[in-house]
Amino acid sequence: MNTILLLAFLLIAGSQLFAQNVMISNKDFPHEPSIMISPKHPGTIIAGSNIDNYHISTDTGRTWTSKKLTSSYGVWGDPIIAVDTTGSFYFFHLSNPPKGIWIDRIVCQKTTDNGSSWNDGTFMGRNGTKAQDKESCAIDIRNNNLYLTWTQFDKYGSKSTADSSTILFSKSTDGGESWSNPLRLNSIAGDCIDNDNTVEGATPACGPNGELYVSWAGPLGLVFNKSLDQGQSWLPQEKIVDPFPDGWYYDIPGIQRANGLPFTVCDVSQSPYRGTIYINWSDQRNGVENTDIWIIKSTDHGDTWSAPIKVNDDASNRHQFFTSMTIDQTTGHLYCLFYDRRNYSGDSTDVYLAISIDGGNTWANRKVSQSPFVPNPDVFFGDYTGITAHDGIVRPIWTRLHFGAMSIWTDLRHHNDYITSSVPLSEFPESFSFENYPNPSDEFVFVSFKLRSQATVNLKVYDVHGNIVSSIISNESRSYGKYVEKINVKKLNIPSGMYMLSLSIDGEVKTAKQFFIK
Repeated sequence: MNTILLLAFLLIAGSQLFAQNVMISNKDFPHEPSIMISPKHPGTIIAGSNIDNYHISTDTGRTWTSKKLTSSYGVWGDPIIAVDTTGSFYFFHLSNPPKGIWIDRIVCQKTTDNGSSWNDGTFMGRNGTKAQDKESCAIDIRNNNLYLTWTQFDKYGSKSTADSSTILFSKSTDGGESWSNPLRLNSIAGDCIDNDNTVEGATPACGPNGELYVSWAGPLGLVFNKSLDQGQSWLPQEKIVDPFPDGWYYDIPGIQRANGLPFTVCDVSQSPYRGTIYINWSDQRNGVENTDIWIIKSTDHGDTWSAPIKVNDDASNRHQFFTSMTIDQTTGHLYCLFYDRRNYSGDSTDVYLAISIDGGNTWANRKVSQSPFVPNPDVFFGDYTGITAHDGIVRPIWTRLHFGAMSIWTDLRHHNDYITSSVPLSEFPESFSFENYPNPSDEFVFVSFKLRSQATVNLKVYDVHGNIVSSIISNESRSYGKYVEKINVKKLNIPSGMYMLSLSIDGEVKTAKQFFIK
């Protein structure tokens, strides 16, 4: 193909190259998905979905193998996937013992061979007939301690004032082999009806020095607690960080049950935002027809908090809901995934991803799904989505319920693709810039940039699937000055096409498209 025809094809197809939805599974009505990338082997990703499914990809999400999880304690939904720095994955779920009480404990099953085999599991929280529900996990990357929070119901669904809900915490310091006795984190109990007055949605996060942070929703609103000694002691009373107007339980047309329960993350990267705590949720403070996505953040260990920052950037009065959030701990970049109806007047629903590279102050929104779906209120949709990110690889996971048919999906785009796909870089804070020339090139490409101070520099070449083609500069310390790097196109040994040049200065990343012609 000659140069002119190749360029024309690439420019016309560019938007299609960035649309890379992959269906993970459409069997057994999968929903409530969770997903994690292995930090040790980033090509390996494991996901879970209701009720007892796990899904494995060894090629960064392009292809998937789905299997059933089994345990003598029973596997009964609310899947949460976690992974430690050794590459061991953990599948947390509710129990359903063959001769026991329904959801009487939280179960942790572990794999050390990327999902080829799982142990039978350990458990925490068993307490007579009380129900253990809605668990979430955080892992301390310094020592791989596992921290789990969840809700305990005296009697799920009870309207009796004698029955209450509480937030519990347990930890494991031996890779999930054993768990500490549960501690109660909330001073104000909730009811057991599973509504605004229930305490629910507790999600933990670890700070750079092992600090533990937890947020949840309940009758006080959005609240927060913390421990500075690995969970041994906590604040005696939870701190209200947002009033959560109109509560966390609300209605979305076409969805059988909806909530705005929070997600908590903390930056432990080497970015300028290291140590910042973020809490993400959705609510209807702007009206019952206008659900929005929000975050607040704290830079002083949760002592003070910012005003709520709106994540969805639409000007419509329509619904954005079921948010989930993650942070790429190699860069400090934030990602929020949510369902979005900004483009429609009815129940048609898209999936959007919002990205922030400035500590959550500003957000760029991207439509992730290639086509909308129309949910069926007679089919349970689930209560959450999931998202994971590592070293620029971003993998959301969501449920698609289209006229009664259910499936779970991901998208293969890299951080660079989301940044360059539709919004100019000028919308982000300008701390450095770079040029790449000539473009296209069949021999050499020159990348020039200027440093204003000593900095750690990375320069990488990615293909359109988010794979690293070449690392031109790897974690080099460079002093003040202007630099020009020469890339030998022929030595890259890659086919002609469009690629992404990614320049990272002290963890802040900027990208540019580059066409290579062989």
